[in-house]
Amino acid sequence: MNTTNNEFYSSKYDINKESELKNKLESQGFTFKAINHAFWSAQNNGVTITLYKSGKILVQGKNTEEIVSQILETSGQRPIITTQQKTPTQTKLEIPKPKIDCWIGTDESGKGDYFGPLVVAGVLVDQNNIKKFQEIGIKDCKKVKDESIEKLAWQIKANSTFSVITINPAKYNQLYAKFNNLNNLLAWGHARAIENILEKKECKYALSDKFGNESLIKNALMTQGRTINLEQRHKAEDDIAVAAASILARNEFLQRMKKMSQEYGIELPKGASEKVKEQARVFIKKYGFEALNNIAKLHFKTTLELKK
Repeated sequence: MNTTNNEFYSSKYDINKESELKNKLESQGFTFKAINHAFWSAQNNGVTITLYKSGKILVQGKNTEEIVSQILETSGQRPIITTQQKTPTQTKLEIPKPKIDCWIGTDESGKGDYFGPLVVAGVLVDQNNIKKFQEIGIKDCKKVKDESIEKLAWQIKANSTFSVITINPAKYNQLYAKFNNLNNLLAWGHARAIENILEKKECKYALSDKFGNESLIKNALMTQGRTINLEQRHKAEDDIAVAAASILARNEFLQRMKKMSQEYGIELPKGASEKVKEQARVFIKKYGFEALNNIAKLHFKTTLELKK
């Protein structure tokens, strides 16, 4: 049985050495392109190297160990290569039928969690990145362990046009009071993600999971998005673009939850369990009830239970 290996390496990198690294890669025949949130992405002989402005570097492709070792000579770090194998039995996600050249998938994370933001993400898939997404094993985030989400998110961002909309709790509560309905708020977020992508690249088709009335997202779209063919269906996460969007949304949600827990010095659990209520009481005792507006979705019944 033949398998195809796809290796990737990720680590922190000294951004002060960005120019030095770029010059070195240019001398080795790499070509460069601009991508969101990065200094650049460089490609050569099946290897892609992306240096993010956050100081993270991602190297992906086949047989990357040699190039990684060369790069790390400039940073004094040791290479850590992870190999992902794709076997013939690996699940292949769907593409729209009839087959089209380009489509946007959207999904959200955090809507069922008392603590943390609501995050909506959109990802554009076309003939330039669909094979890459299939190789690295993109699938619905619910089927991916949290510790693997970040690495997949880096690769999605390095190989696509995307948008991530983060609605922090205070803003969420403000918008919920305005819309008075979660589905209307979700539609607003999905529409913004689609619009943001359309500002960067033309596309005629978008797909999202079905929630509420199908007119919600369509009505929330602005002028540019009104011309798009929008489909909403149950289990849309079986589509590779929606699955990629689910990973970006989940990754952003997890990162924001981690940051929020560190900021307040209290572990903020996911979900809406008894553990969530216990930690909410710890938070209230330390910061006061009104401060819940900064970390929680107040329309949850959990808020009423905390008042008792």
